[in-house]
Amino acid sequence: MNSKLKGVLLFSLLLTYFNGQSQTVEIIPSYGYQFGTKLNYGPNYLKAKDSDQYGISVGFGMDEYLKIGLSYTRMGTELRIRDRIVSPAEDRLSDLNFDWFQLGATRYFQTDKVRPFAGGGLGLVVISPQDVNTAIASRGLDSSTRFAFSFKAGVNIMFSDRVGLNLQGNLFLPVEWGGVYVGGGSGGVSSGVSVGTTTVMGGFSGGLVFLLGD
Repeated sequence: MNSKLKGVLLFSLLLTYFNGQSQTVEIIPSYGYQFGTKLNYGPNYLKAKDSDQYGISVGFGMDEYLKIGLSYTRMGTELRIRDRIVSPAEDRLSDLNFDWFQLGATRYFQTDKVRPFAGGGLGLVVISPQDVNTAIASRGLDSSTRFAFSFKAGVNIMFSDRVGLNLQGNLFLPVEWGGVYVGGGSGGVSSGVSVGTTTVMGGFSGGLVFLLGD
């Protein structure tokens, strides 16, 4: 069973559990913009470009101000590299997908028509390279799963008791992302690149809010 399928299965099991514990459900499908990130190693770097993001979150009301829930966010970007041995000029290394599965909490500061909030989450991110540039990464790039954190803050503007607009800023932090191996160089000489660090990927999104239940 691959990492992404495990994440979907865990997401579904937790969703079923929380649904049985709560009488109110908040569903927010969203779409937004994600800023890229850059990992330096010496004079070299790996860089994920800006991209779009889309996702869905499902929150279950513990009380009037607190919701516990699950979220899934998908980002698709391009990974680029500059390395003095394998790629002296910056070049495309691969496409790169991030699938974030998060268990988190959202705290609302008021429950009127305008509802500011802040929250955070903990879970997994599945990082999947695709269409790898084998002229640089002769051995390809492997998918990986990392622990990850997330933070958010924003506002829900309710048009009615059941439907509203969600606007929020997001921070995603994969733990020790960046470890890859690329091979290249003249005369069949291979070179390894290993970068392990916690980076921050920030962005913003908007979506619709649907409230179900009592």
